[in-house]
Amino acid sequence: MANVAAKNGFGIAVIGSGRIGTLRARLSGMHPSVKFLAVSDADPAKAEALAKLSGAQFHTSDNNAAIDHPDVDAVFVSTPEQEHAEPIKRALLSGKPVLCEKPIGLTLQTADDILDTLAKTNGKLNFGYSRRYKECFLRAKEQMVQGRLGTIISGLARVYNSRAQTFQILKRDPHATPVLDVLTYYVDLMCWFLEGNRPVEVVARGQHGVFKAAGYECHDATWAIVTFADGAVLNFGISYSLPANFPTQGQSDRVELLGTEGTMLIDDDHKDHLIYTEKGVPHPYVPGHNLNMAFLGSNSAGDWALGNFWGSLGNETRAWIDHLVTGAPVAHTTPQQARINLETTIAIERSVATGKTIRLPLET
Repeated sequence: MANVAAKNGFGIAVIGSGRIGTLRARLSGMHPSVKFLAVSDADPAKAEALAKLSGAQFHTSDNNAAIDHPDVDAVFVSTPEQEHAEPIKRALLSGKPVLCEKPIGLTLQTADDILDTLAKTNGKLNFGYSRRYKECFLRAKEQMVQGRLGTIISGLARVYNSRAQTFQILKRDPHATPVLDVLTYYVDLMCWFLEGNRPVEVVARGQHGVFKAAGYECHDATWAIVTFADGAVLNFGISYSLPANFPTQGQSDRVELLGTEGTMLIDDDHKDHLIYTEKGVPHPYVPGHNLNMAFLGSNSAGDWALGNFWGSLGNETRAWIDHLVTGAPVAHTTPQQARINLETTIAIERSVATGKTIRLPLET
């Protein structure tokens, strides 16, 4: 964006004023290079409230009005999962760079439609898989870049959360299952570690229970064995059905990589920082839900502390804005990788549903 430096500051639009959009807008409003901020939401009251909170100069219930505003140079798309495509395409057709929340969509047809628009416009599009910007995983990626593990032959990525947060996600979008909406982070993370080596086969099994009883077609626990192109075999697991008062405030996870010349074990369960309080700790994702005991640091986006936001989403947001200003390289997920992530998670759910081995790429 050569025009950014020439303007001595630039404008950002944040599309969607929910939890993540609110964080993106507040962080954008605090960045010294952002001189204009627009926010939008289908609910005009939410857009207005976020404008007051973030100091935005423009708010609207019309996404296109925010994207098309003459003072906007780049766009965050923070809408619900099934509503990513239209604002992405609008921004790309307007020649404005986009950072969109994961996943790229909930169907491969949606992903391909976005990629077609990207090809036609030769625009700039990345996706916010914020696990890449968590410090422990950045350190891990550096070890991979340095080749210290040799060739990866096997590994593990598993993540746990409480049903309180899952019900909040499913209420927003019943199709945003734990596999499509969350395990996708770890598919992306492992593909990033094994860069250039893509999944080719999936065998997965799941178990219904809590969510089925509540009327949702998603599993309480899902485990998958994913084979990569060079033969590496990785195990992915997710259970987002832990009791509502389980101490995690977001994602409690563990990642392991086994190589020919080294092994890396990453314990990210957050049991190292525990608080118990009779006053309760507000859950960062579920309004009105308080935990007496909490694993501090388990909020997957990060945490507010001393007037600023610290953690993976803060790192990711600031890195993208810095990139727009300086051209510095970033680790954000490419749209092509975002499609692979979606395809892999769809294959996991398809294997669970059919009991069959699923080969990749999928036929569309």
